[in-house]
Amino acid sequence: MPEVLFDVRWPDGSTQSFYSPSLIVEEYFDAGSAYPLEDFVERSRECMRIADQRVRAKYGVGCAQSVMTMAGIERAAARFATGDSVTLEAFRR
Repeated sequence: MPEVLFDVRWPDGSTQSFYSPSLIVEEYFDAGSAYPLEDFVERSRECMRIADQRVRAKYGVGCAQSVMTMAGIERAAARFATGDSVTLEAFRR
């Protein structure tokens, strides 16, 4: 199953990389685009849910990595205010 890393720039300028076990994130985000924080988190939840389902369909078990990715995104996003923007800087395969 193809996997991808995606690099995020948070509102304070810090950067963080996240893992997806599926290329689904490339369908929900555009590299170089900014998203309102709430939208970014919701899109990420949907991506990780779909990625988990794809792994479950292929291997018979869910993907702990997609759960960990979403937990990391939610933890980081909690530091910022509603209305802040998050930039998805790049995808790396």
